[in-house]
Amino acid sequence: MHCPFCQTADTKVVDSRLVAEGGQVRRRRECQQCKERFTTFEVAELLLPRVIKQDGSREPFDEEKLRAGLQRALEKRPVSIEDIEAAINQIKYFLQAMGEREVDSRIVGEKVMEVLRQLDGVAYVRFASVYRSFKDIDEFRAELDRLEKDPSQ
Repeated sequence: MHCPFCQTADTKVVDSRLVAEGGQVRRRRECQQCKERFTTFEVAELLLPRVIKQDGSREPFDEEKLRAGLQRALEKRPVSIEDIEAAINQIKYFLQAMGEREVDSRIVGEKVMEVLRQLDGVAYVRFASVYRSFKDIDEFRAELDRLEKDPSQ
């Protein structure tokens, strides 16, 4: 790590601590040349797969798009921000664990529905109605019946 004061490449770590609930490492460093101290933060760089859309186009995974979709489905529902963030992390972990460079958007959508179903039934039905493009009340009712018969799925 180059010193931000004198640009020397010779710095040493004086202290390391976990921060951000273990998601980052905070390091205090000291320049061997000018003796100035500075702080750096280290985070793991985790690559998420590209998403293959239904039309065949590919785009990078967009966490903000996922968050917006979950928040829209969970609007005015009794689900905390912490639970929403945990759901986002669960989906991201699932995608990373797949180990694929590209993943079909249907896999992402199905995982989102699975997570929403565990979080809140109403939000699940909201998301499913848009995601599966329910065409009439009968399709909506069939999904509600299916949810009612087996709430664990």
